[in-house]
Amino acid sequence: MFDFVRKHTKVMQFLLFLLIVPSFVLFGLQGYNRMRERGETVAKVDGHEITQQEWDNAHKQQVDQLREQMPTLDPKIFDTPEAKYGTLERLVRQQVLAAAVAHDNLLVSDQRVARELQSNQVITALRGPDGKLDMERYRQLLAARGMTPEMFENQVRADLAVRQVLAAAGQSSFTPPAEANVALNAYFEKREVQVARFNTADYQAKVQPTDADLQAFYKDNAKLFQAPEQADIQYVVLDLSSIEKGITVNEADLKSYYDQNAARLAAKPEERRASHILIAVPKNATPDVKAKAKATAEELLAQVRKNPDSFAELAKKNSQDPGSAANGGDLDYFARGAMTKPFEDAVFALNKKGDISGVVESEFGYHIIKLTDIKLDKPKTFEELKPQLEAQMRKDLAQKKYAEAAETFTNTVYEQSDSLKPVADKLKLEVHGAQDVSRTPQPGATGPLANPKFLNALFAPDAVERKRNTEAVEVGPNQMVSGRIVKYSPAHTRPFEEVKAQVRERVVAARAAELARKDGEAKLAAWKAAPASATLPAPVTLSRQDKQQPRAVIEAALRADPSKLPALLGVDLGADGYAVVQVDKVLPRDTPPPAQAQQEQQQYQRAWAMAETAAFYDALKERFNVQIKVPKPKEALPE
Repeated sequence: MFDFVRKHTKVMQFLLFLLIVPSFVLFGLQGYNRMRERGETVAKVDGHEITQQEWDNAHKQQVDQLREQMPTLDPKIFDTPEAKYGTLERLVRQQVLAAAVAHDNLLVSDQRVARELQSNQVITALRGPDGKLDMERYRQLLAARGMTPEMFENQVRADLAVRQVLAAAGQSSFTPPAEANVALNAYFEKREVQVARFNTADYQAKVQPTDADLQAFYKDNAKLFQAPEQADIQYVVLDLSSIEKGITVNEADLKSYYDQNAARLAAKPEERRASHILIAVPKNATPDVKAKAKATAEELLAQVRKNPDSFAELAKKNSQDPGSAANGGDLDYFARGAMTKPFEDAVFALNKKGDISGVVESEFGYHIIKLTDIKLDKPKTFEELKPQLEAQMRKDLAQKKYAEAAETFTNTVYEQSDSLKPVADKLKLEVHGAQDVSRTPQPGATGPLANPKFLNALFAPDAVERKRNTEAVEVGPNQMVSGRIVKYSPAHTRPFEEVKAQVRERVVAARAAELARKDGEAKLAAWKAAPASATLPAPVTLSRQDKQQPRAVIEAALRADPSKLPALLGVDLGADGYAVVQVDKVLPRDTPPPAQAQQEQQQYQRAWAMAETAAFYDALKERFNVQIKVPKPKEALPE
């Protein structure tokens, strides 16, 4: 892949975000804005504040969504400071795009919203065998998430509008093949070089620092050997999973639940796939305008009946539905309740694949509909659904009991603040332990130990000085934690004797790297003065794809002026030493097979589209005055 893609992983993650958005409808990213909660502001976009509480909730929802989609995935890999900061960046992106939608007055049709709802698997599961949506269950599902059907459908509409913002930038990108070939040939171009390495490791034996040297380095670089404020702690977590463990469901309850919800659970509703040609009619159209549109539709119907195989081509040329015309009018699969009623009734009245309707009037205009497929699933039995039923019942019961348990948890950790055992015994929770916990989340930390709000409570003066339980801290929806310090160590500089080996290692490495650099620079100067005296290894060929040579050597060789070869270059390799590189020749790339050449063209086009999309997003961030007030977590350093 190209350097742009390799070096700009954030852009890749951003485009992945755009692809993921549709699957997050109902449980995902768009839900993060539906409820504004008070709390500390962590970011601001176009004057709109994103709070700490919203950030916590958003991250918890995302992890829950991923766990539902991929049950075998360990959610702890997302429960780190880096992953959580990524959620904040995604919230900012969402708000930037929402601001663009509002400022640019982007609209989404009712029909497009209906198709999106039809594609949502969660909603599809609420349909009975007859294809009708169980509206009561639909309302209950949304109410559990603080939404009404109107709120949810408006949010879906907003999501679809958001997708339009950046999709236009990426889809409008175009690079002529000739231009792409020039760039690709340059990218894969090679160099013939000779590389003399002066490695730090080869000079370490020459470095023999004295104790005085080590003491001086230790004194001048005390911050390198600073031990942070740390504590050994205990903590308890109350969440739905801990409540579920204490819930049992008997066979009779399961069968009763199955009987009550058989229509919703026992079978997937019939789905149909259809294409249509729409002659649009404005809502306030005059009778003359409507008559003219209907006449056009009837003319097209006559052509379709005469040659049914021409339907897709006629749709491309004549349909006024911007969402489906380019695809020959294809609307993909949908069940009852997804489309406007006259249209839906006409589709489900058709008997077999290939049937074509008459002219159908709806609030959008006049349609000609072709049925392209029918999908029927076999009903599921009680035994097949039993594990799913049990899991759902346990989850529902745990949800009902959580509020009561949360109140008990909150009161107990406060009223019996000298120990976590009372609350653990009362609610049958496990007391967890952790050592060397610091005030800021550590790389690789998970669960409550990665939550800044909980850590701040742990290191509050009362918790540190009196070793009291923290208050009940809400770290996410339906998840509370309380902890207490067992042993506390204030920040301090580690004693010299404790870190002497580390000090020596650093001194030796720094001085050996300096010796390697000086030796390499001396050789470079001598070989430039007398090229015939240069003792360089045999030539090798390198390119941007080379994995044998250091990246700094590759980049220096590729930067060398092709008109001034051979050229001797010095390359500082930092802690690894130094290299003298002689660039002898520029070599063209190997001619790729046709299939590879085509793939490279496509990759280049995607990379260019990504670059344009990223640049457009950066412009939007500047336009809407984005401010992220939380420092980005430091990445873990390699061992």
